[in-house]
Amino acid sequence: MPGFGDIVQKAFYLGVGLASYAGEKAGGKWGELRSQVQKLADEMVAKGEMNTEEARRFVDDMMKQAQQPPKSSETPDKSPASEPRRIEILEEDEVGTTAKDSPKSPESSTDNVDHLREQVLKLQEELKNLQHDK
Repeated sequence: MPGFGDIVQKAFYLGVGLASYAGEKAGGKWGELRSQVQKLADEMVAKGEMNTEEARRFVDDMMKQAQQPPKSSETPDKSPASEPRRIEILEEDEVGTTAKDSPKSPESSTDNVDHLREQVLKLQEELKNLQHDK
């Protein structure tokens, strides 16, 4: 039976292996990106749209841009809200108007609950009757 030290050692080697693999994959992706950008720059030079110095700067700028973390979609002049945004939930009553159009008093909401309970009881009775008829 392997000891605790063996398990720790294997876990360490697994971590090192995973880190190495991830590094190789990331390096491969950067190399692939650089070759695609270089190919685009070469095509632009061949078409006469830019000279070789501009192409070199273009490739360098694109690689620097790719290495920067993505910017947030918020504009810099917008400051984050100090409290969460409020969400208003509108309910439709039986008439079809929203709760915003006709504010409910606490008594009317308890009446509504009582009405719903009565409906549920009636439906339960109907279900029992249907089951007995079979």
